[in-house]
Amino acid sequence: MSAANAAAGSTPEDPATPHDQITLEKARQHMNAPFDGAAQRTTAEPGQPAPPRTLAVITAGTSDPSTTTMLATRVADRAVALAARRGFELGVRLIDLRALAADITTALVAQHVSPELQRASDTLRDADALVASTPVYKAGPSGLFTSFFQVLDNDLLIGTPVALAATAGSARHALVVDEQLRGLFAYLRTVTAPTSLFAAPEDWNDRGFGGRIERAAGELVALVAGGFRTAVRGDAWGSYQHSYGSAGGAELGIDLDSDLMRLATGGR
Repeated sequence: MSAANAAAGSTPEDPATPHDQITLEKARQHMNAPFDGAAQRTTAEPGQPAPPRTLAVITAGTSDPSTTTMLATRVADRAVALAARRGFELGVRLIDLRALAADITTALVAQHVSPELQRASDTLRDADALVASTPVYKAGPSGLFTSFFQVLDNDLLIGTPVALAATAGSARHALVVDEQLRGLFAYLRTVTAPTSLFAAPEDWNDRGFGGRIERAAGELVALVAGGFRTAVRGDAWGSYQHSYGSAGGAELGIDLDSDLMRLATGGR
């Protein structure tokens, strides 16, 4: 299945009205629900095929056609093929941030989450892995790209495997992926594939570029197949520090009898 065949957030089902919007503060739990930390994945019976997984592709490309989107879909297509070799299906959902630009801005400055932005958040919440691709402007990732992830809940992507990609008009920006994007996704507590991808104009004709795409896609599929996200959101979920209201209620499972909590209440 090609990444270009599925989309989330790019074609709204119904026009948004003011009554359809909810405040960002009140939406924190809603944006994750149901999100209790534990994985909802069902396991296959012996001898049965593995359950399908979902790969969300986030692109901040602004042109049409977009090399940023082209790079992301190339990674996604290779990941789908490699997943099939491992015996499981990887479905692709494409989130085009260009179509959500106004919604993202509104969420940042007016604290309203539109239905389209909510659907994009839900797609990421349920995804088994991500491909995140951004253009680079003035030695930094696109403001549209970073703003989208700033709107998301801090706990939404914990343990999710991510392949990072960027495009630019000059090789001078080649370090942006490792110097800036990895820090952003580390803060969101994702696990990023070791191989990052960067494409300047001359890279598209480089014979080694396809090999780097293959390697990044292979690493992403290996992380999905290894079940890292499922393990983190199951056994290790309680060991993470969660913000109040950030995990659909899961963060309320706090040990009130700990030394720290007794100290906070005056030592009682």
